[in-house]
Amino acid sequence: MQMKIEQVGAGVFKAKCLSLLDEVEKKHMQLIITKHGKPVARLVCIEKEKFSLYGCMKNSVVIKANVVAGIDEKWEADE
Repeated sequence: MQMKIEQVGAGVFKAKCLSLLDEVEKKHMQLIITKHGKPVARLVCIEKEKFSLYGCMKNSVVIKANVVAGIDEKWEADE
């Protein structure tokens, strides 16, 4: 998807800064800020990171002992 790009002069940006920030976020657009007709800055919307369930628990489990080896205790279920 192509992001919409608009230009605005520094004076207009200064006067309408908060509303322009909201517009950039709402419309997912880029805003080029100019001084005397020359681009000096670019304002872009920060995309939210997509959260993936795959791998979200990586490195959160600590194995304290050998969980595969048997234990020496006799269980009632074994009888």
